[in-house]
Amino acid sequence: MNNIIATTTGGLGAASLHRISVSDESLNFRPVTVADPVPLGRQILIAAGLTPVDDFSLFAVLPSGDFEDIRLDETFDLRAKGTEHFVAFRSDRDFRLTLNDHELRWGKPAISGATLRTLAKAADDQVVYLEVRGGEDRLVEPGELIDLTKPGVERFFTAPRPTFEIIVNARQKTVAGPEVTFSQIVQLAFPGPHEPNVVFSMSFRHAASKPPAGELGAGGVVKVKKGTVFNVTRTTQS
Repeated sequence: MNNIIATTTGGLGAASLHRISVSDESLNFRPVTVADPVPLGRQILIAAGLTPVDDFSLFAVLPSGDFEDIRLDETFDLRAKGTEHFVAFRSDRDFRLTLNDHELRWGKPAISGATLRTLAKAADDQVVYLEVRGGEDRLVEPGELIDLTKPGVERFFTAPRPTFEIIVNARQKTVAGPEVTFSQIVQLAFPGPHEPNVVFSMSFRHAASKPPAGELGAGGVVKVKKGTVFNVTRTTQS
């Protein structure tokens, strides 16, 4: 495992064990325990099974969202601080970035949009943007990887999901984007429940997707922009 994020709750049971949840870089957690309430950095790494410890760098995620470097022989008081988060990287280099004005250090040369969303605790109606100096800020897709090796510090921030004015069957509609589904467009064209024998067909043009025009089938998704046009037809099968 190259990267982990850990959270701990200060459970002082009979063995004074602190329960820790450990995650890889995809932020899928697994259980680990730490016996010492004031462990060294190396103890946290050993508890997580990350050895040899000299291969790793360890960071604490502060309540402000900033990252604090924890040296191998530096203690960290789990009791005083409550629920804690730690990030460990198998790396001899870390990369600086900011997320919602909080400075973070990341031990990999790239970070995914999904990880940024998790670190920012973004709500369902929020998206992550990459700040573009002197240009238009760029939306970061969940599955996208952002290169952190370029000169300068990459700056990310969350914002409400953007809305787009589109045209559905010659009527202007507003949708939360940047992606819309087949079923969403069907509801905009023909609101309400539909009988099982009703079939819809759909075409689109001027989309942000590639290709920008085509047919969209049931279960399909298309990326829209201002002025994307949809034509939806309804037929009843006998």
